[in-house]
Amino acid sequence: MQKVKVSTDSTADIPARLRGKLEIGMVPMTIITDEREYLDSVDMQPAEFYELLAKSDKLPTTSQVRNTFYTELFEEAWRDGYTDLVHVSINGKGSGTFQAGMMSRDLFYEEHPEAKDSFNIHLIDSGTYSMAYGWAVVEAAQKAQQGVDVAEIIAFAEDWLANVRILFVPLTLKYVKKSGRVSAAAAFVGDALGLKPIITFEDGESKVLTKVRGEAKTMSAVLDMAKKEKKPGTPYMLVYGSAPEAYAKFKKMVVKEFGKPELEYPVGSVISLNSGPDIFAIIYRK
Repeated sequence: MQKVKVSTDSTADIPARLRGKLEIGMVPMTIITDEREYLDSVDMQPAEFYELLAKSDKLPTTSQVRNTFYTELFEEAWRDGYTDLVHVSINGKGSGTFQAGMMSRDLFYEEHPEAKDSFNIHLIDSGTYSMAYGWAVVEAAQKAQQGVDVAEIIAFAEDWLANVRILFVPLTLKYVKKSGRVSAAAAFVGDALGLKPIITFEDGESKVLTKVRGEAKTMSAVLDMAKKEKKPGTPYMLVYGSAPEAYAKFKKMVVKEFGKPELEYPVGSVISLNSGPDIFAIIYRK
């Protein structure tokens, strides 16, 4: 009989209460400052990181998930009698975390050859960020608790990832320019003109869909895109950061159109490091 465990990394931005409720395993990324290192979602929560970021002269950096965290995750799931572990990872084009998971899986089976026939580790490269893949993990974990077959769980996750859309707007390009990690936005100079880029991810790469002058018009443009693309009757998520007034306006517009979001949550430390904490975003199924 199958017993399926679902896991991910901290950049999926799944709130701790939800991870706990659904027994989702989590391996943390590392945030590095001049003074110390922090484990994302363990030592540092989003609001704390926004404050640290605002005070930092030098932009913090991040490090992929350590192999030891993967090893601990695999060994614990195996000891607990799971037959399958489904792990969904941050975009492999933007982080070495997925590759580290592949290497750790090989090492695990080398050290525990007896596990090969009884414990299957399924690693999925999400190709995206934040709850754009975190929601696939949430629903996969719900299915696992319901006893759904592992093949069906994997098929669901892959289908969601193939059709998910995230639209996000950094209200200032200060951080994306500094980080250089969101390449499409980093090349775009528009702050002085009041232009806001609407950014998404396609095939693991960032892409500026359009540029709109003014905050209110940008919100309307994001909503118009979502209205054209969102699959009716499917859940959507809203993302906020350190700009509560802008987010409140955006949320009001979106809720009027789509109803209450399935989840609203603060953008995590690793994402806000590259996009800036002053963002608003929407995630939905196309």
